Amino acid sequence: MAESRRPGRPRRPGAGGPASGAASGSASGQARRPSARPAAGSSRVDPARLAAYEVLKTVRVDDAYANLVLPAVLARLGLEGRDAAFATELASGTLRLRGTYDAVLGACVQRPLRKVEDKVLDALRLGTHQLLSMRVPPHAAISTTVDLVRDRASSGAASFANAVLHGVTAHDLDGWVATLAPPATPRSSRYEEIAFSHPRWIVEELRRALGDEELHDLLRADNVAPRVTLVARPGLATREELPGEPTPWSPYGVVLAAGAPSGVPAVAEGRAGVQDEGSQLVAHLLATAPVEGRDRTWVDLCAGPGGKAALLTSLAAQRDARVVAVERQEHRARLVARSLAPTRAVGASYAVLAADGTRPPLLPGSVDRVLVDAPCTGLGALRRRPESRWRRRPDDVLPLVLLQRRLLGSALDLLRPGGVAVYATCSPVLTETDEVVAAVSQRPDVVVEDLLPLLPAGMPDAAGRLPGTAQLWPHRHGTDAMFLALLRKV
Repeated sequence: MAESRRPGRPRRPGAGGPASGAASGSASGQARRPSARPAAGSSRVDPARLAAYEVLKTVRVDDAYANLVLPAVLARLGLEGRDAAFATELASGTLRLRGTYDAVLGACVQRPLRKVEDKVLDALRLGTHQLLSMRVPPHAAISTTVDLVRDRASSGAASFANAVLHGVTAHDLDGWVATLAPPATPRSSRYEEIAFSHPRWIVEELRRALGDEELHDLLRADNVAPRVTLVARPGLATREELPGEPTPWSPYGVVLAAGAPSGVPAVAEGRAGVQDEGSQLVAHLLATAPVEGRDRTWVDLCAGPGGKAALLTSLAAQRDARVVAVERQEHRARLVARSLAPTRAVGASYAVLAADGTRPPLLPGSVDRVLVDAPCTGLGALRRRPESRWRRRPDDVLPLVLLQRRLLGSALDLLRPGGVAVYATCSPVLTETDEVVAAVSQRPDVVVEDLLPLLPAGMPDAAGRLPGTAQLWPHRHGTDAMFLALLRKV
């Protein structure tokens, strides 16, 4: 655990990102410029904290993703600069560490948390994050949270919140973890569940995939907000024109130095995009894997929302190959078409089909390369989508595995002899990775090939458990926990 600090300014496990430096003027007790007004009747509520509250509410009520909701909320409340950074860390950090904070609040509330009104509980979580994981003075964290509860609930609820948050100040974060979950016997997940804010079943799945030695490193990495990574689409942009430092593994990537991606001209024009380095490597591996014979038709079988398809299409254009992007949901197919449109400037040939990838309207045995970036639990991207850990359930896994097997089988049916398929999931769960590939590879016309020689030179310890496959990790490679397998039709 992190070294203890004085109450009100402790570090959270795996602390990183903007928390320690993002406190806005009002968060530190200073006067705030009268720029953004909250909704009518909310004049006492700090706009940055109101923004974070509205993000949590939308995530809870609408099953939205915080990273998609946040820009609209910030724009509506007129927040930018330090205020926007504060609201972003407050919302995202609270979602990441919700499990830890609920354990703390459970010790400070005299009734089960399920009996606390949802909107009051959201505000209490925000207050707890300020008290335990941000450089916000305790009086500011408590008073602004009480104002928020009074505005959104009632005066009685505000008095309740005031008492609870004063109880939270009894310990710093490390002290609470030591009190609620002292390190237990080997292979017990209660400590990890509370100290690193991951549901117990997810801890066990990650332990099964990674082992005990690096488990805490992975859980810490999941709780650190990733830096924004851009991809320069070949033929349309170069990474030299993108602001930032080149990614260590992808030949197309840049880690954004500062500012919003939308402010980068190449991104605004669709010549570049936002894409995790692991996702860039998925497209790169499909494009670089050797095929026997012709190389004219590439298929992305699960193309929405279009990031990998856009990179594949720009790479295919350099070889006079055509890309067929398949996406079952029509609104996502439209997003794919929008992502691919700029590649026409370099003569790309492509088609976007709104169709079921398990029954694609394509001729079997006609495709040279096919990508299956399969729907999955998404447990490899918890640092980018922290709310996923609270939405997923163990019984989500089996339906996804059955779908993954059907999609991969469909992809192999499309391949001609000598063609290759890349199977990828943004999940390290073994039932979604090794076991899917092992099951499909029982086909007599398929072999699993060793893709490790295709990975960038010097990439540390990326071998998967299944021979020839790769497993990327946030704590090892700085990417999402992406699984990759290369299969050839014979």
